[in-house]
Amino acid sequence: MPTRVRFVPLPPAVLSALLAGDLDAARAATGVPLTEWFLSDDITWLWRMRLDQIAADPGAAEWIVRAAVSEPDGAVVGAAGFHGPPDENGMVEMGYSTDPAYRRRGYARAMVTELLRWAAAAPGAVTVRASIRPDNVASLATIAGFGFTHVGEQWDEEDGTEHLYEVAA
Repeated sequence: MPTRVRFVPLPPAVLSALLAGDLDAARAATGVPLTEWFLSDDITWLWRMRLDQIAADPGAAEWIVRAAVSEPDGAVVGAAGFHGPPDENGMVEMGYSTDPAYRRRGYARAMVTELLRWAAAAPGAVTVRASIRPDNVASLATIAGFGFTHVGEQWDEEDGTEHLYEVAA
């Protein structure tokens, strides 16, 4: 049976609980067993950024980060979402991260599958983008087979050079 995930929203109250280190409150609010990884330095920077983003644009909340829960067992295996709602050209940029305890089991590909389904069903989404460092072999392998085309590159303050890949929503 192929690896499958479903997404569970991480609303501002959950992001705030995670930033405060209150995993029990975040678990209670989401109803899923978020792992200690959700409190790690690997990912907490994202909670701050997305909380600030929602404060500036409450409409972005429905587009951004969610917990990825494996089906049918219910393990929380990572987080995924978009960087925000579609831009003026209908582009949404996806992001995903797998809890290290669950890597190399197909969960990242399952997250990409669900992100593409989400975009396909969303009014206004025309193109899905992935920005990936050229040395990130795992992410490049993850998007392979989904029809993404290399369309350029950009400079990211955190990651340096990133290659841009796009596919029709």
